[in-house]
Amino acid sequence: MTVSLGYLLPTRERIMVGVHDTGPILALADRAEALGLDAVWIGDSLLAKPRHEPLALIAAIAGRTRRIRMGTAVLLPMLRNPVLLAHQAATIDQISEGRMILGLGTARDIPAIRGEFTAAGVPFDKRIGRMMEQVRLMRALWAGGPVDWDGLWTVRGAELAPRPFTPGGPPIWGGGAAPGALRRAGRSFQGWFPSGPGGPAEWGACWQQVQAHAAEAGRDPAEVTGAAYVTVGVHDDRARAEAMLDGYLERYYLQPAARIRAQQYCFAGSRAAVTGWLHGFFAAGAGHLSVRFTGGEDERQMETLAAMREALA
Repeated sequence: MTVSLGYLLPTRERIMVGVHDTGPILALADRAEALGLDAVWIGDSLLAKPRHEPLALIAAIAGRTRRIRMGTAVLLPMLRNPVLLAHQAATIDQISEGRMILGLGTARDIPAIRGEFTAAGVPFDKRIGRMMEQVRLMRALWAGGPVDWDGLWTVRGAELAPRPFTPGGPPIWGGGAAPGALRRAGRSFQGWFPSGPGGPAEWGACWQQVQAHAAEAGRDPAEVTGAAYVTVGVHDDRARAEAMLDGYLERYYLQPAARIRAQQYCFAGSRAAVTGWLHGFFAAGAGHLSVRFTGGEDERQMETLAAMREALA
């Protein structure tokens, strides 16, 4: 069983308490690498959940680390021009020498997210078709050579430079657990990267569908990475861990914790209990887990995650 664990950097949490400087976040990425973690992840939101812009931070992390991978969990590509996004991703892939993962999401249908689409001048409806055209256009540009494109965007004889460090461009992981998301991951992406609902058993059942879609599309299912974005509360006192998790979810989403727990992979308990829960994902076939802790004391949480990684390995 391959064990790969990443840490979600607290860009949203820092903004929520009025901390806007980036130095401490970059230092956390350095610490994650020193502890032997496999990746650091950064979320994306324009106005719905204000936070640091993820591609800018990933470029900064790429320039000061040497081993750890870094990715978006997850980026909303529809808010960006795909030619510009392809250029940014290719440049960051060069800076990182192939350590970048582009996690993409389709956005939840809630008023705040519709509002940021409006603010960006992008229609919310038909956003999935828009995203898939963006992916195809970016991959055409990453392949090298002149590109002509007629669609939502018009490109004539354009050749993108620099080319990505990774042949064909950085790996794209698609989020979501709806039937369409499973098909897209199996047929078109290099990874599947959902955030719920349920737990290891539900993830595993969906993962089997992703692999089946890959095989139906003529792909080797082994070429698709199974991943998950999970949220955990760790404390020796189970009741305290549950309260920490519930409080975090309610502050972060401004919704009842039970509602968020029903939508996302969440678990609270002792370090041993959480480690056992994470093991369930790997036993079901996961290749990587991005772990979000319940906020605060990030260095201690990273040390906890590193200890869990050692135990799992």
